[in-house]
Amino acid sequence: MRTLLAAAVLVLLLPACERATVAPPTAAIDPKPAPSVPVRQDWPLPIDAAAAQPDLIVTADGRLVLSWIEPQGDGHALRFAAFTAGAGAASAVGDSGSPAEVTAKGWSSPRTIASGSNWFVNWADTPHLAATDDGALWAHWLQKSAAATYAYDVALVRSGDGGTTWSKPLLVNDDGKAVEHGFVSLWPATRDTVGVSWLDGRNTAGGDSHADHDAQPSTSPGPPRAMTLRAARFDTDLQRGGESEIDAMTCDCCQTDVAVTARGPLLVYRDRTAGEIRDIAVTRGQGDAWTPPKLVHADGWKMPACPVNGPSVAARGIDAVVAWYTAPGDVPMLRLARSGDAGDTFGAPVTIDQGPEVQGRVDVALDARTAWVLWVREEAGSQSLQLARYARDLSGEPERIEVAKIAGRGRATGFPQLALSGDAAYVVWTEVIDGKPRLRAVTLRRY
Repeated sequence: MRTLLAAAVLVLLLPACERATVAPPTAAIDPKPAPSVPVRQDWPLPIDAAAAQPDLIVTADGRLVLSWIEPQGDGHALRFAAFTAGAGAASAVGDSGSPAEVTAKGWSSPRTIASGSNWFVNWADTPHLAATDDGALWAHWLQKSAAATYAYDVALVRSGDGGTTWSKPLLVNDDGKAVEHGFVSLWPATRDTVGVSWLDGRNTAGGDSHADHDAQPSTSPGPPRAMTLRAARFDTDLQRGGESEIDAMTCDCCQTDVAVTARGPLLVYRDRTAGEIRDIAVTRGQGDAWTPPKLVHADGWKMPACPVNGPSVAARGIDAVVAWYTAPGDVPMLRLARSGDAGDTFGAPVTIDQGPEVQGRVDVALDARTAWVLWVREEAGSQSLQLARYARDLSGEPERIEVAKIAGRGRATGFPQLALSGDAAYVVWTEVIDGKPRLRAVTLRRY
């Protein structure tokens, strides 16, 4: 899975993407077929202001946590709220710390994680959340390191009291270079540590444009001037460990994604070769090491520039599904592939959708019976949010519905979010109304 305006509010018109999925114990695939069309209901959000760049995660006890960015003065604020279905009075996220007020609609009062006037905010490289089993919340954002457009760093914070207070931010990348660092994925590495992966431009020429990320020909001396993929682990004191370079040459600006399988975190991203083939690769964490990256499927998509359209992954036990956008032969399409061995191998992909209307911006989720896929289409200047549900083994014909018509077009509507909790699926996306970004959401009854 991966992925601007001058004024602060206008920058917010361009939102968001992806999060880690905690795998429950391995379970046999439920033999029951995919259910009939789910019931759709509006899901009111606790946000009155202009907002964009949403991220949506599920905690171990089934609560949902939504984050977003709002304009604030001459800068931006990263905010969040937690949702508990059927809640009357509960804490915002964890039982530690002071409880936050929960509204009648199940939402905690929105809180601010951080704010600043030197942030890098755009439609594709967006903040993310993670929750660890000790009750802590983790969040990241991007902040400028120099005047060059794409010179920015990854800032990481932790809260041990349900989001009431947050640690001093730590820079995930410590190379000190004014280049691009972003497209982050977070996941619970252990009970009280978080894993972080990111695209790291320390080997590129600079941060003035994505053209600086072009690799040198293979005959050139020295290391390639290419974007790299790195990962590290951070403890409760934000002390790093296990940092490594996973891939020395990746696509420059496509989102990464991660899901935790029964055998470790499964990380997906868009790879890149010297011949400009940009297919989806996968690697799995094993302690502080990572398996050699391998392709989910050899699409053979030759693309001379970054498509800003990363993959998405979901896992349950040793089962995993990956969805991605590709365009071999200049035919845009959305594909889905399944692994039954925690990402060691993948079956042949199914094509979910294809044609010039397919925008990608995909998210995926997996439950005991069904694989869910969410994506964006745009036709005649009008966007829509589509959802397909497959049997968990991807057999048979999928069920497909239109979730919503989206107000807005182009990149301004960003990357929609999908999460499963209880007996419902939750979908959040961005619309542009009267020139301002707004978040909308629905629930879909699962069975």
